[in-house]
Amino acid sequence: MQEHETYMRRCLELARLGMGQVSPNPMVGALLAHDGKVIAENYHQRFGGAHAEALVIEEVLNKYGDGAASLFRNSTMYVSLEPCAHYGKTPPCAKLLADHRIGEVVVGCRDPFDQVDGKGIAVMEAAGIRVTEGVLADESRWLNRRFTTRVSQQRPYVILKWAQTADGYMAPEDGTQRWITGADAKQLVHRWRSEEDAVLVGTRTALSDNPQLSVRELPGRNPKRVLIDKDLAVGSTAHLLDASAETIVFNATRADWMGNIKYIALENFDWYLPQNILFQLYLMDVQSVIIEGGRKTLDLFLEAGLWDEARVFTAPQRWGAGVAAPICHAAAAAGQQVGADRLHIYYRTDQNATS
Repeated sequence: MQEHETYMRRCLELARLGMGQVSPNPMVGALLAHDGKVIAENYHQRFGGAHAEALVIEEVLNKYGDGAASLFRNSTMYVSLEPCAHYGKTPPCAKLLADHRIGEVVVGCRDPFDQVDGKGIAVMEAAGIRVTEGVLADESRWLNRRFTTRVSQQRPYVILKWAQTADGYMAPEDGTQRWITGADAKQLVHRWRSEEDAVLVGTRTALSDNPQLSVRELPGRNPKRVLIDKDLAVGSTAHLLDASAETIVFNATRADWMGNIKYIALENFDWYLPQNILFQLYLMDVQSVIIEGGRKTLDLFLEAGLWDEARVFTAPQRWGAGVAAPICHAAAAAGQQVGADRLHIYYRTDQNATS
């Protein structure tokens, strides 16, 4: 069992390499072990591309040629998520492993997607493959919590992010921009953006901060930008509307698509606004979103209980007055120093899903 956990931990390390590249698919890592040695390993690298198991099989075929068939029969495939059983953008991996007569398959956890859940395992067992499941299952499920949230709740995984002063303020009262955190925190936020599908702000933040919501402090792909702007108060000269990245504008009146800018009009705009926004993003295959808005926007999702994670920076400076930051009624799961600032991360549970 220790050997199983060692190999599965490596699969999880490989899977993480696909973060920010494979959504709305899950992150998956796989390896093939023979006589106590890893002979091939890989991970799902991009949406629409070959899955991790297929890449491992291909590597073995290329490396060992005619000897691959014997290796497959006497080897164990480790994979962090149950191999798929349906035809999507690629053929089903469970059938691929069955066709190559892999001796044993060890699975981290089942795939919660209805078209797979248990069916991939059934395909392999029907082909005579010995299947062991549940190795580092909690870690495997946690890695793909964004995917699981989208599949089970029909909405993206929601990450709230804000910065606050040591005395609990997040913005000046007059609506002007005033930076709170340091350069290290800024770079970390840009890394987060590169890892998630979308980043969202409201009208006030767009007008006061004129943010770009892009990845500039380090290499990485830009997320979709999402703006809540009921009355279309944000002008065309704003960075958010410069068409440099795909941008979705939720509003009350306009519905059209101009290049990279998509206007989505929501009927009864003020009714169930966060629910409607998240469902629309779900329909657009957005698997995760960072809410970087001001107090009003953050409160929309906090009060609706529609958040999964909160990342809160606290700076050492004190203002004495300003717009109060939200209060997250959850125990901090982790804390770390980021330059001069302190970062705390909170996770929502059913008991503490309050504002």
